Amino acid sequence: MKREDALFNWLQIQVVVEARPDDRSALDTAAFFAQLLLEDHAISELSYRVENGWYHLSGKQEAGAVDNRYPAEAVESLLAAIENEPKFNC
Repeated sequence: MKREDALFNWLQIQVVVEARPDDRSALDTAAFFAQLLLEDHAISELSYRVENGWYHLSGKQEAGAVDNRYPAEAVESLLAAIENEPKFNC
């Protein structure tokens, strides 16, 4: 998986995990993407913050720091889709 796709996927699922801390599937998926980023792209110490409608993702890589930003609407779209699906809100 491309680095940028893996970073965005990790960020999206991490937002879901924070909103739904008891969601085992979300926790497992977040762990999968964190492991993929570590093993395939040598990226660790991932974190993010929200500022002015943007998610700022940070991490560490051997070649230097990782610093990306994504529009909040795009990042939060997975959470919105999950929350709008009745079978996931039992």
